[in-house]
Amino acid sequence: MSEKAKSELSFEQGLERLEQIVQELEKGDLALERALELFEEGMKLSVACRKKLEEAENRVEILLKKSDGKMTAEPFRTGEDEPGK
Repeated sequence: MSEKAKSELSFEQGLERLEQIVQELEKGDLALERALELFEEGMKLSVACRKKLEEAENRVEILLKKSDGKMTAEPFRTGEDEPGK
């Protein structure tokens, strides 16, 4: 799969392809060269999916209503990002 094709995959399509690669690698009946090709493709897909996920997280904002009634936007925080965790 070309670099351009990987970048054009949706997040879900990238994850689906990663699952296929993992299943194929887990079978263990591949030639070394083919296993390396799949591993390399999987690593590139992993990076592409991670980038798409980070882009989505950056776009997500939580609106909080302040006590004065005004709405403010704050960056999305996962449970791991919250203070005290």
